[in-house]
This record gives sequence, structure tokens and C-alpha cells, in this order.
Amino acid sequence: MSAAEWRNAMNAGSGRLAMGKSVAAPRPQVTAHSFQNPIRVRHVLVLAALLVFPWIATPFLTFQVGAQSLTLGLIALSLTFLGGYGGMISLAQMTVAGVAGYMVGILGTSGTPEISLGWPWWVVVPLAIAIATLAGAFIGWLSVRTEGIYTIMITLAVGVAFYYLCLQNYSIFNGFQGFQQVHPPKLLGINWRDPLPFYHLVLFWSLAGYFFIKYLLRAPFGVALQGIRDNPRRMNALGFHVTAHRIAAYAVAGILAAVGGVLLVWYNGLITPNSAGTSWLINILIIAVLGGLRHPVGPFIGAVVFVLLQTFAIDLIDRERFNLVIGGVFLAIVLFSPDGLLGLWAALKLRFASRSKSLTPRGDSR
Repeated sequence: MSAAEWRNAMNAGSGRLAMGKSVAAPRPQVTAHSFQNPIRVRHVLVLAALLVFPWIATPFLTFQVGAQSLTLGLIALSLTFLGGYGGMISLAQMTVAGVAGYMVGILGTSGTPEISLGWPWWVVVPLAIAIATLAGAFIGWLSVRTEGIYTIMITLAVGVAFYYLCLQNYSIFNGFQGFQQVHPPKLLGINWRDPLPFYHLVLFWSLAGYFFIKYLLRAPFGVALQGIRDNPRRMNALGFHVTAHRIAAYAVAGILAAVGGVLLVWYNGLITPNSAGTSWLINILIIAVLGGLRHPVGPFIGAVVFVLLQTFAIDLIDRERFNLVIGGVFLAIVLFSPDGLLGLWAALKLRFASRSKSLTPRGDSR
């Protein structure tokens, strides 16, 4: 059931009074549309293309473009879930990913054995994700009682505070050097940092995050969250705990960002304060907006565009002017398509469809 259907059902049944007595609101009818298979032909084609890509591309493109795009897209998906479906723009999602990355470096094995504890990966990874998820829920607890620019400022302040904490603390975070030589474990005789295995590892978790969000948006929690986004006062009057739902949304987004953070530290092989610095807080927002905040696949499309520009634009311009290119692309998308590249594609399809319909000759009216 979509959010619009839920609200229509609530509007039709709530607040009725008859002869001084309240009449119970009828429960919304769940139609067959609620249980339609969300997988379409295009999903199968995209999945096939993703599986074939590393076998026809070079190791550089597989690792540098494919794996990095999927990793950044997974982190940006957490922001898309919060902003597009919860109405909460958080600039601290890269901070949550950074917490997970630092936990992998601190609790696991790195090039700084005097600080790293050297625990096994099957203990480190779940703990890192759990701690980062709690950090995401804590950020939500701080910011959900505000709206608009105040939410953005609070989450930005948390991100900047975490950056300076890591930069100035040497006993735990190792200061500006961070943790080097942080690599994924070798399982089944496979080096998971090699381009092909690592690409498939990232692809698996990206698909898991994507389908999890697709399912959650159709679940009662996701429908209620979209209702809270549209009209929190009415949802509160209907008995929904608005604050609890919003904090839970931050926790869900924290899981996605934490998994992406673990993958990102394995991709880079290191974690430093700059990995979660102010520039990356903004870059995740740019990636999410580029693809489209109203589509779960949007952040992955935005990540592909961002990584391609980051990888190949420096061959045409100076490296220092890369942010100028990204800013120009971001400004163009915001001005001409507020719904991102997917919104632009939908508008172009609609325009071509209407034009072809107008050029179609009408039949004889006799």
C-alpha cells in the first residue's frame, strides 16, 4: 500500500461522529496491488549488466569505477532513505560510515599494531556495524526534534566534531595519520581486495541494501514514515509516535551507512580523518541529489556519475578544479531537474511520448 492510499484510507475513516458517539475508523483495505512483485524486466537486465561488467571491463574500471560507485551509492542510499522518504536531510551519513571504518581499524588489524587490538574479523565487522548504527540512532535522537535548516546544521556540526575528534586524538584514532593497511580478510583462499572478488562483495551488499529499502518502503513502517514526512501532526493524531519513527529511520540509515563504511575502508585500505571530512559530508549529499532523492536506485546512478567525473575529468582539467566541475553539474541538475537524473529521464520520456502521440495521424472520423 502506498503512502497516498494509506492517507486516503485514514482520511475516509477517521474523525467521524454520529449522534454524539465516535464511529471507529474502518481499517484500510489491502488490495492485491500491495503484494505485486516489485521485480521488473529492467531489474533483471540491470542485474545481468552488473554481473557481466567485471568480465568485460579492465581491472581498473572494475575496482576504481564499479566497486567505488557501489560503495558510495550504498552510503548515499542511507541519505536517500532519510531525505526522500523521511523528509530529514542528514549531513552526518559519512560520519556514521567513518565510525564503522574507524572501528574496523581500531578493533581489527592495521599497520598500527600498537593501537589496533587485532581481533578476528568475524567479531570486528558486526561490532563496527553495531557501534556505527548506535551512532546513527544517537544523531537521529539529537536532530529529529528540529526541521529544515536546523536539522542540516545539527548533523553538519556532528560531522565536523567527529572530524576534529579523530584529527586531534592520537591515543585512539591515531590523529591525522589514521589507520593504514586495513584490508579485508582472506577467506576460502580468496584475496577479497582483488578487483573481481571485491566488486562482487560490494555488489552483493549494495543489492541487499537496495532490496531491503524497496521492501521496507512497502512495509507498515515505511508507509508510516512517508506519512510522517507528509503530515507529522496528522500521523501523531492517528496514534503514531513520530519521534520514535524518525529515530528508527536514522537507525536503519545507520545500518546502510555502516556497511558502506566497512566496505569503503577495505576499498581504500586505510581510514583517516579526511575520509569523513567536511568535503565528503557534502559529496554524499551531492551523490544522492544527482541521482534523485525519490528513487532507491538514484544514489547508485549519482555515484556512477560522480566517480566517472572524479576519475576522468582530471585528465581534461586541473585536479584542483574538480570541485568546480562537480559544482557545475550539481547546479545544472538542481535547476533543470529537482528530482535528479532519474527525474530528468522521466521528463524526457514524457515529452517524447507526448510528441509522438501528437504526430500520430488520427483515424477517419466517418
